[in-house]
Amino acid sequence: MIIKSIKFALLGTLIFSASAQAADRVTGEMHATRSEVIAPQAMAATSQPLATQIALDIMKSGGNAIDAAIGANAALGLMEPTGSGIGGDLYAILWHEKTQRLYGFNASGRSPKGLTYDKLQEELTKLGREDLPPYGMLPISVPGAVDGWFELHSKFGEMPMDKILQPAIDYAENGFPVSELIAYYWDLSVPRLSPQPGSFKDTFTIDGKAPREGQMFKNPELANTYRLLAKNGRYAFYQGEIAKKIDEFMKANGGYLRYEDLAEHDSNWVEPLGVEYKGYTLWELPPNGQGIAALQMLQILKNFDLAEMGYNSTESLHTMVEAKKLAFEDRAKFYADMDFSKQPIEALISEEYGKERAKLIKKRAARTVQAGNPNLTEGDTIYLTTADKDGNMVSLIQSNYRGMGSGVVVPGLGFVFQDRGQLFSMDKEHANAYEPGKRPFHTIIPAFVTKNGKPFMSYGVMGGAMQPQGHVQILVNMIDYGMNLQEAGDATRWQHMGSTEPTESQAKYLTDGGYVEIESGVSAQVIRELQQKGHDVRSGNGGFGGYQAIMRDHDEGVYRGASESRKDGQAAGY
Repeated sequence: MIIKSIKFALLGTLIFSASAQAADRVTGEMHATRSEVIAPQAMAATSQPLATQIALDIMKSGGNAIDAAIGANAALGLMEPTGSGIGGDLYAILWHEKTQRLYGFNASGRSPKGLTYDKLQEELTKLGREDLPPYGMLPISVPGAVDGWFELHSKFGEMPMDKILQPAIDYAENGFPVSELIAYYWDLSVPRLSPQPGSFKDTFTIDGKAPREGQMFKNPELANTYRLLAKNGRYAFYQGEIAKKIDEFMKANGGYLRYEDLAEHDSNWVEPLGVEYKGYTLWELPPNGQGIAALQMLQILKNFDLAEMGYNSTESLHTMVEAKKLAFEDRAKFYADMDFSKQPIEALISEEYGKERAKLIKKRAARTVQAGNPNLTEGDTIYLTTADKDGNMVSLIQSNYRGMGSGVVVPGLGFVFQDRGQLFSMDKEHANAYEPGKRPFHTIIPAFVTKNGKPFMSYGVMGGAMQPQGHVQILVNMIDYGMNLQEAGDATRWQHMGSTEPTESQAKYLTDGGYVEIESGVSAQVIRELQQKGHDVRSGNGGFGGYQAIMRDHDEGVYRGASESRKDGQAAGY
């Protein structure tokens, strides 16, 4: 009898499945779904194969990695509206070969200046809510992605923007076949978002239904919007025809976003923050994003010998989960728009603070975890990455939040507005408290790794609070457990849930220990031992991210690419 899977029950109804590999690979780790992609000139990795091909075509036609990233992002806004679009925000870290340095970029938008805290509180009271809703007008903030494209292009781009956007325009007009996972999430969004103001149903359904896997889908209104951007640049979106349509629609439908909010928007170049881990440096962007949570975790974990503990062992998983708990309580308290709240960021990611926090990790799972005091001397997405023949590398992430965002679509424009404002806190004492003209806390984070001052890897792991946890797991898999780029992404993941959120009262903190979701692939013995340590372990049903990565192999003069099987994506090069 051939046993294809082993199922065991824990805690009554809890069931995990450790399935056999779908294929027996004769090289590398058995859990890997494919080999690394290796190419000498250029590489692109995105969550949709057609977008990957667009990025490669741009670079083959004389564009660089920055041009390719913009073109791929435009395509994903069409082809994967369940995770992206020009109604959302954008962040990037890029290596510029000519200047031999990393650049950080924050293209996230701010809350409407005309919506005061008191007015927002009145609106929430009418809805019977204490927090911002996930859909509708109230969580909408200024979309920053378009300004991000044009600012990146202005500083580093080489190909004209009309040529960069043309492939996405062609697909929007003529149609593209919807891929499997995107179709699944699209179908979930339609009933939730169709009732929202505007033309969501007309724009994003076919006869009232989400497109099926393999079904051709067109978005001619988005094609027209892209044409306006190609012709008139960012002006069209923030001051021209598009801005005026947005303003008119919001005024007529009870929204608060105004022409002035769009006209005054700008993106910011920021300095990435880095932490060294065993000879490699992980770089993340400073808040309002959550990237430094990964840096905090690494500063804690460097105090433990994860390699000696072993991959997917009880001790290694326990240690990493506890490090996450500690970092995420600081995340809930300190991470916010730095223009409104000066927080001790350098202290939070310091080696000294990490060593102190590491002392709090005990043999049993902590149930109660509070934010620390980093002043020791005083007491939520698509991800893509591109690399070109000249050595430029781009790590870019872009999102509407909650999949397709707020559900609000201005008729004729072809895109959904983000609902990122839901991540504000209504606690006035919180660093992330709602204020007009403020950037909300953000979950989307790109990552970059250098070694000896040279670019080593651009990568990301999509999916809300999973992202910093995923960033750390990828690095640990490679550095501590010797996996290659593809194996590190295909490896079994875990995700701790239940930590205090940046949207909650500053007085709150973790008191029940939260719970850990673990993918199939961890043994029943380890699951049982984690439970004996006090962890609430559960099986996961998706939500473990979507990984894309490019590594620069300086010794061989090639790029290595990876795209995992949890998404519809592809890594490819030439």
